[in-house]
Amino acid sequence: MAASINGVGGVGFGGLTCSTKTPLPSSRSSSFRVQMSVPVEDKKRNYTLQKSQEAFNAALNLMPGGVNSPVRAFKSVGGQPIFMDSVKGSHMWDIDGNEYIDYVGSWGPAIIGHADDEVLEALAETMKKGTSFGSPCLLESVLAEMVISAVPSIEMVRFVNSGTEACMGVLRLARTFTGREKIIKFEGCYHGHADPFLVKAGSGVATLGLPDSPGVPKATTSGTLTAPYNDIAAVESLFNSNKGEIAAIILEPAVGNSGFITPKPDFLEAIHHLTKENGALLIFDEVMTGFRLSYGGAQEYFGITPDLTTLGKVIGGGLPVGAYGGGREIMEMVAPAGPMYQAGTLSGNPLAMTAGIQTLKRLKAPGTYEYLDRITGELVQGILNAGKKTGHAICGGHIRGMFGFFFTEGPVQNFDDAKKSDAAKFVRFYQGMLREGVYFAPSQFEAGFTSLAHSPEDIQKTVAAAENVLSKI
Repeated sequence: MAASINGVGGVGFGGLTCSTKTPLPSSRSSSFRVQMSVPVEDKKRNYTLQKSQEAFNAALNLMPGGVNSPVRAFKSVGGQPIFMDSVKGSHMWDIDGNEYIDYVGSWGPAIIGHADDEVLEALAETMKKGTSFGSPCLLESVLAEMVISAVPSIEMVRFVNSGTEACMGVLRLARTFTGREKIIKFEGCYHGHADPFLVKAGSGVATLGLPDSPGVPKATTSGTLTAPYNDIAAVESLFNSNKGEIAAIILEPAVGNSGFITPKPDFLEAIHHLTKENGALLIFDEVMTGFRLSYGGAQEYFGITPDLTTLGKVIGGGLPVGAYGGGREIMEMVAPAGPMYQAGTLSGNPLAMTAGIQTLKRLKAPGTYEYLDRITGELVQGILNAGKKTGHAICGGHIRGMFGFFFTEGPVQNFDDAKKSDAAKFVRFYQGMLREGVYFAPSQFEAGFTSLAHSPEDIQKTVAAAENVLSKI
């Protein structure tokens, strides 16, 4: 597959050369240079991460931990964080020239594949008009109509700039509408890095082994109650001991931030019933699952309609975006229609709206989710078969374009079960797969993602690589 990795002249940031023609001032603390773009003819050389190592050393002096999101630092898998140079379709190329089949998909947004030609063409046309207006534009209404028509729970929507921001807004809205303060979240579910949610969180918090985050006041989390995922009795107990105080339950309907964990039969229905019975709202955090498990998200797939929904990732087509939405009566509490204040400088910006519109158009095509289901099923079953063939305890599963596996017999039904996975074995597997040209998320506690750009050949190569690695660890 073609990629934009032709060698170009480099310029310095901290002594690190970037693919641009405009010279930037060099950092005073660095004395080396790395050419980030890689000539095509160098692609097949022996696996090395020398340039990524040099780039990371420079980045350590510029950014905390050398990265802008913790899991990228490879803390839980060891070895060298990889600096990417280009992406196309289902493949990625790093600055050392290594090529990978990618199952991270920019952590979910790349559901139609990286750098899709139609999306890039639409973005180029939009950029001719400007990148941000700071005022309403027609593209906001176009994407809003698409989201409202697709997602069962949403009658009105507010666009923001990230999943974290969406979850912050929806929590404030739930408290405003109900007049209550307490919320229930589930252990290992991650709803962004806002203070109220950093209690028994998954994702990077789990990856780094942090129990919570320093700097979060006790008063901020005193209204956050937690229960194990898939445990109805625990939720009933929380409602019984906090009568009339709980504003909402927020959950990932299928968990992606403790690895990939699916709900037990009737779990979501029971949660829905409990919220109705107790006058609380049900919030589905569909930042990961929205437009990925089905065009209408997890709520369409499972047949459960929440009161409020958060979205992100896919609806921005690879650009920063988030959204929250729900019934008209609730959403009209949001300013300027109502008293609950929330605002954002770049919310609804034309570039993110354009990429989202083009992505959702592609997802509406017949056979989209059947294809995702087929290739992801073949991938997961192939890895499980390879694990069992080579004598490893392994379990896993998928729904459409989202998947995960654990090095334990299972079943994995909550975060405590996920923590029983053999983390040391995952590290060996992960590093081996990198050398085979396969890029999974650098954490046992993250879901994987496939795309429409993944080919049967990608899947076959990945399964063969997995069997090869598993036979050696």
